[in-house]
Amino acid sequence: MTESNLANLQAGDTLTPMVCAPVTRTTLALFAGASNDHNPIHIDTDAARIAGLPDVIGHGMLAMASLARLLTGFSDPRRLRQFNVRFAGITRVGDQLTCTATVTERFIAGGEQRIRLQLQAADQKGDMKVAGEAVLAI
Repeated sequence: MTESNLANLQAGDTLTPMVCAPVTRTTLALFAGASNDHNPIHIDTDAARIAGLPDVIGHGMLAMASLARLLTGFSDPRRLRQFNVRFAGITRVGDQLTCTATVTERFIAGGEQRIRLQLQAADQKGDMKVAGEAVLAI
């Protein structure tokens, strides 16, 4: 899907899914630095175990950022009018997220054509990690 195809999207259409690289400890350490979220459950195995987890876990915002990459991979970020998510599951080291988007509506708002997208990031087993919605101007 390219930005030039935005105008042709209709309810029910899906964007090409984006498969992310598996989450690694390096990914988590780099994301901690980039996001300034140094919560030890994301980068310190001992701290994660003290918190009752078997190992470190991914930042929720890392999964959300993957959905944002899906959107900005085919559309100019300036077209984004709304982006909401809810965190639905824990992302673990080794998980490989697949991000998907389905058009649920075409409408006019603020004098411009827009599409509403249902978003999802799920792991390799199909377990949802993040679900949400985005609105893009077309």
